[in-house]
Amino acid sequence: MGHGASVHAALAAVVGDQHVRLPDPAQSDALRPYLRDWRGRYEGRCLAWVQPANTAEVVDVVRVCATNGWPIVPQGGNTSLVGGAVPDDSGTQIVLHLGRLTHVRVLDAPNLSITVEAGCTLDAVREAARKAGLMFPLSLASGGSCTIGGNLATNAGGTQVLRYGTARELCLGLEVVTAQGDCWQQLQGLRKDNTGYALRDLMIGSEGTLGIITAATLRLFPMPRGEATALVSCRGLAEAVTLLHRARQALDAGLVAFEAMAPRALALVQAHLPAVTSALPAAASAGHHGWAVLIEHTSPHSQAHAGDTLAALLADALADSLIDDAVVAQSERQRAAMWALREGIPLAERTEGIMVKHDIGLPASRLADWSAETEQAIGRQWPQARVVCFGHLGDGNLHYNVQAPPAQAHGDAFRAFEQEVNRLVFDAVRAHGGTISAEHGIGVLRREELVRHRDPAAIAAMRAIKRALDPHNLLNPGRVLG
Repeated sequence: MGHGASVHAALAAVVGDQHVRLPDPAQSDALRPYLRDWRGRYEGRCLAWVQPANTAEVVDVVRVCATNGWPIVPQGGNTSLVGGAVPDDSGTQIVLHLGRLTHVRVLDAPNLSITVEAGCTLDAVREAARKAGLMFPLSLASGGSCTIGGNLATNAGGTQVLRYGTARELCLGLEVVTAQGDCWQQLQGLRKDNTGYALRDLMIGSEGTLGIITAATLRLFPMPRGEATALVSCRGLAEAVTLLHRARQALDAGLVAFEAMAPRALALVQAHLPAVTSALPAAASAGHHGWAVLIEHTSPHSQAHAGDTLAALLADALADSLIDDAVVAQSERQRAAMWALREGIPLAERTEGIMVKHDIGLPASRLADWSAETEQAIGRQWPQARVVCFGHLGDGNLHYNVQAPPAQAHGDAFRAFEQEVNRLVFDAVRAHGGTISAEHGIGVLRREELVRHRDPAAIAAMRAIKRALDPHNLLNPGRVLG
């Protein structure tokens, strides 16, 4: 029996023949969606692809891999933006796909919690909560594809972190398979549990390098009775930050989202997704010369209360010349069009061409100064470069992307440009007390920067944890820590 056949036989004995695939040159496209990342930046090879049906099968697959020394790449929706969910090009790694773990195990409405398996898509979890008259607030543009296991493994953020927090704050407990093929679970849905180390928090954000998340208990919330959304025009980022401060004071916990979009980002959507901008209310589609801000406010009282409270905030801001214009959505269709503008930016960027992408986080008070200094520095060094900036201003997280000059847009010239831009941007972030990765994680893309920008003692602690929990480096090797 050849090596490939023996790999297939060992895994098929656990999950069944139809749930194991080996690389086959005659069917090269069959596995490609699992070997190539969403951005098209990384494409690897695998020893095999395997899709267990439940946690017990994940345990057995991991034990087979551990016995044979086969590294494992856990994979959910494969929507990582940092190369964290695809194998490398060695052809030695097993892709363990969690797409069959899709059960909603328990929805406990009185406890405001739901227990789901890791392969459930984010949208499926949100819909299950909605049918029970409740809400799971994690919201991402990739909600139809990304899975709960991946959301937790990367500590996903999204558009409502300002009110509800990241995936870590929304998780009450986990079920995890270890590198040795053991399983521990803490799915009781407790708000308080002080029994030892916080293993849940250690696994969340570890990007599959410390354990494989197979299920999670998540926090639910009452559905708000009222919701109001507005698209606002500000002259610059400094004014948008001031508006954020006012919105926090006026709306308090009702301020759910505060998204900012620079002029260049809006122009790309107009150029590549004209149907998105044409669907906006007439007053909002006239164009923005400054920054656009998308504000969402919810109320536990009524729709009218939500709308009146947001309108009062915007009227005061307009009277004080803090904003130039504002349009409040008058229907769900208009609200959806405003969100489509924000969520269409990544696709518009992708259509425009490759960019140097950043996912930085800073204190809100430092954002305007950092942005002005960084854009000026980029302009001085590369006058033809273009900054495309947008993101979650409410929690200090901007997606700060740089389009290369035409002469440096391809091949080795682009790679050199990317390296220099990264150093400039990340050094500026560090000088202003920020982080090089607010929500996308580290994966492969940011490994070297992580070592350069985190304290050596912190890196040493991370390596010690990795060695303790995965001594043979079988779980997602090469990600986060090289």
